[in-house]
Amino acid sequence: MVKISPSILSCDYAKMGEEFERMKRCGADWLHIDVMDGHFVPNITLGAPLVKCLRKCSDLVFDVHLMISDPMKYAPDFAKAGADVICFHIESDSPTEATVDLIRSLGCVPAIALKPATPAEAVFPYLDKLGMVLVMTVEPGFGGQSFMADMMPKVAAVRAEADRRGLALDIQVDGGVNLETAAVCGKAGANVLVAGSAIFGSPDPKQTIARLRAAAQN
Repeated sequence: MVKISPSILSCDYAKMGEEFERMKRCGADWLHIDVMDGHFVPNITLGAPLVKCLRKCSDLVFDVHLMISDPMKYAPDFAKAGADVICFHIESDSPTEATVDLIRSLGCVPAIALKPATPAEAVFPYLDKLGMVLVMTVEPGFGGQSFMADMMPKVAAVRAEADRRGLALDIQVDGGVNLETAAVCGKAGANVLVAGSAIFGSPDPKQTIARLRAAAQN
């Protein structure tokens, strides 16, 4: 089953509650919430207090992507704020396995993100403990970048290893996903698509979400 997770980086921040409800009506499965600290990536977005407020506006899965240097320190705050999935970067300063274990102990789904330069094999030692792997198809930190098609062999490698172990692992792609690239992602083995401007900038988000899902499934 392909899941669509609209990236709230592209929503209208002046009416986020309404935007969240609109995404639910349009068929979104999750909401992708990018957290940036201005250190791990050169941009700053939002923190746990805002996520806590937004939690009151939607019952969709909160897919929280921590692009921060010390995810182990802040994961409890985001769990308490209402995150369902907490994804952190393997390239961060926190110890990987301990961070995965902490996220699971908090009652959230643990996920690991890989920057474009990080090989698929880096996440293999942790696959059995994960609910999801995020393969970045742009450099993390900014929206609106072009899709990196050369990341698809990485997606395929993670899917092949998960299948070899019999794991029902979600594989997410984030960056440059649109109606043209969704099919490529699905073919490689991704089943969770993050899309920002393609959805929020669409004149018909409901149709766009349906078409993204169909493209990835087919």
